Amino acid sequence: MAEGSFTGFARPAVPTPQEIRDWALDPYSTAPEGRQWDLTLATDELVDTWLDLAADATCPKRSFALHVLYIYAGDAVRTNFRVHPRKRVDRLLEKAVDSGDQYVDLWAANTKALIRQPDLFDYHEWCNGGLVRTPRRLNPGPTRKP
Repeated sequence: MAEGSFTGFARPAVPTPQEIRDWALDPYSTAPEGRQWDLTLATDELVDTWLDLAADATCPKRSFALHVLYIYAGDAVRTNFRVHPRKRVDRLLEKAVDSGDQYVDLWAANTKALIRQPDLFDYHEWCNGGLVRTPRRLNPGPTRKP
């Protein structure tokens, strides 16, 4: 398959989990045209798929999947769980720990730190890929008492 020729999305703005898997596992596919496609993919319906792909060391789009997980977590916390329910995030964190993958484990640790200390949210780090490009554990300061 030639680079960029992935045609498996019926509606790229609202892909199915299977379409995402097919796209992510195709080493030659590129993201559909359009700005901020990554932001539209951080949904409750797709988050389990992104977690599975991020934990798969053989997935060509593994970094992209991890990037979407950071967007998802950042949106959840910065909106005080109005966009993504706390129960859903907690369940995802449990599943992440079970993955045994170092990058997914790091995402889970950083997400837990963000939940404890929401002022750790930085748009560049959480939504523009900073924590994916430069993987590191966030070190929250002492928790402030209200």
